Amino acid sequence: MAKQKKDNKYVFNPKTLSFDLFKEPLGNRVGRVIVFLLTTIVFAFFIVLLIYFFFGSPKEKMQAREIEYLKLQYEILDDKLDDMEVLLEDMEQRDNNVYRKIFEAEPVPSSLRKSGFLKADRYEDLYGYKNSDMVLAVATKLDVIASQLYYQSKSYDEVLRMARNKAQMLACVPAIIPVKESEIRQISSYFGYRTDPVYKISKFHSGIDFAAAVGTEVFATGDGEVVSVERNHWGYGNMITLDHGYGYKTNYAHLSKFAVKKGQKVKRGQVIGYVGSTGKSTGSHLHYEVLKNDKAIDPINFFFNDLTPEEYEKILEQASMPSLTMD
Repeated sequence: MAKQKKDNKYVFNPKTLSFDLFKEPLGNRVGRVIVFLLTTIVFAFFIVLLIYFFFGSPKEKMQAREIEYLKLQYEILDDKLDDMEVLLEDMEQRDNNVYRKIFEAEPVPSSLRKSGFLKADRYEDLYGYKNSDMVLAVATKLDVIASQLYYQSKSYDEVLRMARNKAQMLACVPAIIPVKESEIRQISSYFGYRTDPVYKISKFHSGIDFAAAVGTEVFATGDGEVVSVERNHWGYGNMITLDHGYGYKTNYAHLSKFAVKKGQKVKRGQVIGYVGSTGKSTGSHLHYEVLKNDKAIDPINFFFNDLTPEEYEKILEQASMPSLTMD
């Protein structure tokens, strides 16, 4: 008698009143296999989703590391740009307050130095990303620094040109007293508000009055060109105006005679006229003015070629005392 397999299944056959071996239909077996495979696929799909959303793929992990590295590099770059801005600000301060002061040049406005690039669509390709703000901040700061460097370079070029012309400029800047000290009776009035000798009211006096005898020589205080020789019976009377270039002009008023003509080139120390009392004047004197960019400034600051430090301190002290103008 053959040995029965434990896994075999039998069913009762009522016709033969015996147990027959059960054979499962092929369709049932195929269906079971399909169900198993589908269940396995669905389970695997959910496992993959779980790993994707909560753990990330190896490629994503590598990309995340690269993004973090790039963010770190942007932060380092941003710090370096901050250091460059500090350095540029120091350069700008020295440029405006030292180099340009030496040559009496106007400072470059900060708004111009830091204007950057104002083209509206310059950064349009940087918008719409997760880290757009960080990238835009660095790009904008870099453009502003580039603008600062451009204008700083232009400024240094200008300072260099002024330095090359320094000797010529120093010869042109008014730098001496227009009358010999030995010929000056007194400095009767200084720059600022003084009592008018005719109208007896406080008026602004835009120059310095040197009291001296009629006919005393008057000297050009810097190299320049005679741009005006005027004869008047009122106001400043007979007056000469010299243009020294670099924004400087000087006026010599109340003269008795002229020694130069309009259009003539003159050198510092050259006689250009003679003290008088023409125009609105209460006595023989020279009214002397210094103008920078057509604005009257205190001539006392331009006597450095003639005065010692002690004499300069003394004349400053005298300038602060009340006095009457002679014109």
